Amino acid sequence: MVGPTATGKSDLAVALALALGGEVVNADAMQLYRGMDIGTAKISHDETRGVPHHLLDVLDVTETASVAAYQRDARERIEALLASGRVPILVGGSGLYVQAVVDDLRFPGTDPEVRARLDAEAAEGGVESLYRRLTTLDPAAATAILPSNVRRIVRALEVIEITGQPFSANLPKPGPARYDTVMIGIDRAVGELDARVDLRVERMFAGGLVDEVSALTERGLRRGKTASRALGYQQVLAAMDTDLDFEAAAAATAQATRRFVRKQRAWFKRDNRIHWLDGGEEHLADSVLSLLAK
Repeated sequence: MVGPTATGKSDLAVALALALGGEVVNADAMQLYRGMDIGTAKISHDETRGVPHHLLDVLDVTETASVAAYQRDARERIEALLASGRVPILVGGSGLYVQAVVDDLRFPGTDPEVRARLDAEAAEGGVESLYRRLTTLDPAAATAILPSNVRRIVRALEVIEITGQPFSANLPKPGPARYDTVMIGIDRAVGELDARVDLRVERMFAGGLVDEVSALTERGLRRGKTASRALGYQQVLAAMDTDLDFEAAAAATAQATRRFVRKQRAWFKRDNRIHWLDGGEEHLADSVLSLLAK
C-alpha cells in the first residue's frame, strides 16, 4: 500500500491485517530508525492492535539507510510470512523502497573517488547546486529525491557519472509485481491533505518533537547522513543551531512536507499498476477487501 504522507495508510494497514490474517512490513525509510517516533508519525504500540510490524526501529540514527539492504531484508521478511501462511502488507510512502521490493531493481557499483568529490562539493557549495545539476541531467530522478537529501543526490550523480546513463535508467519499467502483489494507492484531495499535513506537524511539535530531536542528538543524530535530513528533524536542528525559533521550524516543516507530498504523488502516479482509493472514504477497508476479492 502506497501513497503520500498523512493519507491514513498506517491505520488502514492494521485494519487489513486484522481482516486478512496479515502482518505489516514497513516501507517508510525514516521509520527504520530507532527513536524517530514523533517526527515520522510512527505507529504506536496501542495503534498496532496486536498486529506485528516488521522493519520498524532497525537502525541507529548514526547509520545510513540503504535501499539495497532494505530490499534484502524486506524480501526475506515477506517470503518468511508467505511461507508461514501469513499475508504480508507492505506499506509506506518511500517509493524507491517499495519498488525495490516488488520490481527487479538493481544497484550499480560505486566509485570512491567520484563519491568523495561529490561529497566535497556538497560540503563546500551546498546541496542546492548539486540538486540543480541532477534536475538538468535526470529530471525523473530529481522528482523522486528530496532537494535536501544529500546522500541520495550524491548517489544519483555518482551513478550518472560512472555509468554514463541517467540514474533513473536503473529503475525497471513496471511489469508484473513480485509476489503477485496487489498495489493499492491511498490519496486525498489536495486541500484536504495539505490541512492534514499542517495538523500533523502542529501535533508533532506540541507532542515533543523538539525534545525527541534533543535526545537523539545525544545519540549521534547529527552524524547520521540520512536521519539528520528527515523532515522535521533537520528543521529542528537548524533552529537549535540558530535562533531557537521552533514556531518557524514548524512552519518550515509543514511547507517542506507539503512539497514532499507532491513529489510522492508524482512518483506513484507514474505506476499504472496502482489501484487508487480516496483515503477519506467512509468504508475504506471494505473497499480494499472488495478489490482484493476480484
